[in-house]
Amino acid sequence: MSTPEVWKAREGRLIDRKFVLQQWIGGSDHSAVFLTNQPGQPSEKAAIKLIAASAVDAERKLALWRTAAQLSHPNLIRIFDGGNCQMDGVALLYVVMELADEDLSQVLPQRALQPGEVADMLPPLLSGLSYLHDQGFVDGRLKPSNVLAAGNQLKLASDQIIRFSEGSPEKRRDVYDAPELAQAGLLPASDLWSLGVTLVAVLTQNVPTEDSQGLLAVPTKLPEPFRGIVQDCLRADPKQRRPISDILGRLQPARASAPTEPSVRPAPPRSVRRGAITLSILFTGVVVAFLFFYLSGFHSRGGSGPSQPAANNAQSQAGNPAQGAAPAPSGSTPAVTANSATNSPGAVLKQVTPEVSQSARNTIRGRIRVVARVDVDPNGKVARARLTVPGPSRYFARMALNAAQRWQFSPPQVNGQPSASAWLITFHFARNQTQVFTERARR
Repeated sequence: MSTPEVWKAREGRLIDRKFVLQQWIGGSDHSAVFLTNQPGQPSEKAAIKLIAASAVDAERKLALWRTAAQLSHPNLIRIFDGGNCQMDGVALLYVVMELADEDLSQVLPQRALQPGEVADMLPPLLSGLSYLHDQGFVDGRLKPSNVLAAGNQLKLASDQIIRFSEGSPEKRRDVYDAPELAQAGLLPASDLWSLGVTLVAVLTQNVPTEDSQGLLAVPTKLPEPFRGIVQDCLRADPKQRRPISDILGRLQPARASAPTEPSVRPAPPRSVRRGAITLSILFTGVVVAFLFFYLSGFHSRGGSGPSQPAANNAQSQAGNPAQGAAPAPSGSTPAVTANSATNSPGAVLKQVTPEVSQSARNTIRGRIRVVARVDVDPNGKVARARLTVPGPSRYFARMALNAAQRWQFSPPQVNGQPSASAWLITFHFARNQTQVFTERARR
């Protein structure tokens, strides 16, 4: 497949005469994902994944996507469309899916999940798996990057599912693949193996180590009941792996006794509208859509620059709104609206505050600081915006960048003529408010 730079250069291209590649979100060594719209519904954002037709059994893959589009479960990413296309002489397959906000792999570089968070994460994940198994499918690729959030729901990627009756032996790609894959193909119990590896990863930030026989060592530091669940999931014989119902039963005591973090007394909240959710599974009673990019304009769904939307169903880059950040720089002043566009030094005419959902804010510990620099033309429009301090989360970085691009200014006057200018916009994201500070920057 092409490099990220090549894919980004394809933004704006039209796929199958109906899907515009609005913004590159991310990808892997065999796929690329872009932000797009559903045809005839410009307000309905979606994600479109492209893969080389030569890399897969094209007809079989398209048939699976058509079948997956008929599945309906609140914990599965919906598939809307799919087909063949050509780009620069290369045959591609595309699938259009529900837009997710981030994935669990973006949380783990920042921190491991707490037992209470994992206890809340598992029921919706297991519900999605159980539904697939009942329909004759296996997930086939359960791992943190394929555990997603959309809206307020935790969801499994559905573009890689396969009928276990049609599974054929293939080479294991990594430790998430069950050892029987090379001999028997995928089985429902293969998803349990992947689940066991995923649990180790989210609780320790590392996958378990594998010995020469392909057996995995379960870390002794895992808390119960997760250590016992992982031991059962990682049994070499798939017939010995305990069923999903057993896992749910063992999970109940953990959910009842899981400690919760003390709440932070917030400042008065600002109004927020429904937005995309970041996957840091911090919630109280509900699985908060942690996840998360980026990905791409995934939340304000627009913009460009170093932050893209979370690779929906593609391997997103790391990053997560979970860490605090430094306070506002000294000398910064809150952004205000100018009364006149003729102010000699220039001023802010229109301030846009990032629209962040409360469930995304719930992932914040302390405060997240993001600084964007905007270069403003003599008409007061933002000609260029880039991040100078992206902060620890690509989601909030993207939200800040998208907002900064929509600011407007009264240009400074030089010899009576409007002049270009540059500004630094500092966003402070907290659990219940966003503070914004501006200062002039050197051009």
